[in-house]
Amino acid sequence: MVEADEYDRSFLKLSPDIAIVTAMDADHLDIYGTEEAVEQAFIDFTGKIKEGGLLISKFGLKRSKELKGSNHLEYSLKNNEADVFASNIKMNNGSYEFDIVMKDWQLKNVVLNMGGMHNIENVTAAIAVVHHLKIDDAKIKKAVEEFKGVKRRFEYIIKNDEQVFIDDYAHHPEELRALISGAKVLFNNKKCTVVFQPHLYTRTRDFADEFAASLDLADEVILLPIYPARELPIEGIDSEMILNKMKSNNKSVKTKEELLKWVKDNNTELLVTAGAGDIDTLVEPLKEILTK
Repeated sequence: MVEADEYDRSFLKLSPDIAIVTAMDADHLDIYGTEEAVEQAFIDFTGKIKEGGLLISKFGLKRSKELKGSNHLEYSLKNNEADVFASNIKMNNGSYEFDIVMKDWQLKNVVLNMGGMHNIENVTAAIAVVHHLKIDDAKIKKAVEEFKGVKRRFEYIIKNDEQVFIDDYAHHPEELRALISGAKVLFNNKKCTVVFQPHLYTRTRDFADEFAASLDLADEVILLPIYPARELPIEGIDSEMILNKMKSNNKSVKTKEELLKWVKDNNTELLVTAGAGDIDTLVEPLKEILTK
């Protein structure tokens, strides 16, 4: 059984015995109200783990010491102060090979066939869980190597020597930062063009500066109009708000129709589409244009 908060998938209850907290970022403030309330929701959540159960949380989380759990492991991408971390990370054509290190156990030469350093971090947490459940090492490695990822999470739509097209659900500044930096590290010889559809007027208003900073990591950025989801428009809040805060000069706001025409008329080496709205409806039209 997997239980998760209705609005945030940053914490998961895998059973009454095991829970994972991956982030405590301020988000969905239209639901929670304040950053402190978001953090308290995580803390309260960990109190549901039964006595003797396992809590796994990301190393360095704010208020980490307030998380509840008699058996608590902290994981990290590669910080060796954590209880479990990845080391000896190597990149190979959009895939990774690395070791998982714990105090009394190591898993060597793990292969992950999907992009994004954040996905190595996610796999590190997952491996900590299955090792705790006493799954055989060889079975763990086989499962990771065969895992193709989930739809819209660093999903390769096109990947060849000439062109890469990645689609992702990223809709928070930290998710965008991880997505863009991961793509640029893996394909550092390609120009990175990011198409981002902001999700919610309130989130755009609350994190415009952070969105701008994350998007500035790309070589070129195209913003689509805000996807409103459950919200009504807020005066003065639009995609231009993010655009105007960006330091990059290689940026624009386009409609979906204008974007399709632009991609048809321009060469894109590394194209990344991101957002939690209906930007996914553009994936197939973009793929068709790019493959022609």
